[in-house]
Amino acid sequence: MLTVAILAGGRATRLGDLAARTPKALLEVAGRPFILRQLDLLRDQGVERVVLCLGHLAEQIVALVGDGSAAGLTVEYAYDGAVPLGTGGALKQALPMLGAEFFVMYGDSYLPCSLQQAQSAYQVSGRAALMLVLRNDNRWDTSNVRFHDGRLLAYDKRAPTADMRHIDAGISILSQAAFATSPQPRHFDLADLLHDLARRGALAGLEIAQRFYEIGSPDGLMETRQLFANGTPEP
Repeated sequence: MLTVAILAGGRATRLGDLAARTPKALLEVAGRPFILRQLDLLRDQGVERVVLCLGHLAEQIVALVGDGSAAGLTVEYAYDGAVPLGTGGALKQALPMLGAEFFVMYGDSYLPCSLQQAQSAYQVSGRAALMLVLRNDNRWDTSNVRFHDGRLLAYDKRAPTADMRHIDAGISILSQAAFATSPQPRHFDLADLLHDLARRGALAGLEIAQRFYEIGSPDGLMETRQLFANGTPEP
């Protein structure tokens, strides 16, 4: 399995006081820090190596996760430094640690799906990147993907159009080549890079049936806690 990069450097402003002194990744979900829930899922899917891209309150996450051995993984770290890099900038800085191709997921999302299926679809696609997408119809958030007959036709998180029925499910696979035309400023959003890849026909899509969960908002955190309180979800 490919290495997985987890983007977990944000300040979690939507959570207010809940994440003022505790990084979002360490918020409790049914008795365990959320980051450990994510690492459990990755280990059970056959992932062996994870790179955590950190910024805000990074030292707390490192103190808990360490080298990853307690979770049955190898965990390494890439840091924003004094100036936040954004999701795209943080990932670009971590590229030397990630190999030619790698998974990317967000530090506040949980998606119980088959990573092996995603990796196989990416390898068959021949594209620079692949995004997992879910039929959404504006149910869980604003739909931002136009996907038809197995093809990802457009992705636009900033200015979604009325004909978009799917949504970015929170996991992608990228290659080093996908960053060849990435923005030069150190700080940029991964969504802008993915938008450009889609515009150039370099972004493949894989539709999944499982919905994603997130802890980036108070409502999402409550729903995710309830999910795990009812039993660990299966891919």
